[in-house]
Amino acid sequence: MTRSERLEQIYTIVAQIPAGRVTTYGRVAKMTDGATARMVGSAMRQLPAGHGLPWHRVINASRRVTEHGGAIDQREKLRAEGVAFDAKGRVNAELLWP
Repeated sequence: MTRSERLEQIYTIVAQIPAGRVTTYGRVAKMTDGATARMVGSAMRQLPAGHGLPWHRVINASRRVTEHGGAIDQREKLRAEGVAFDAKGRVNAELLWP
């Protein structure tokens, strides 16, 4: 599988995450043909402006938003969809998709 095919797979999966739900980089990777969690994170960073994919619904394995330049925006987008964070910044496991 080529890199571009793998990216397309990742983006197709991310596009399916419903509003108000989240998934992890690792879960997305397991749904692909050979991607790793790190590759999924890299794919999210490479999204062009105005892409429309719900990148903000992909979080890390500890069910937290990974600290990066867009972390504040990501938390705000998730809160706007009804996703709550506990005192430690984790999302409730019941919100994990699929």
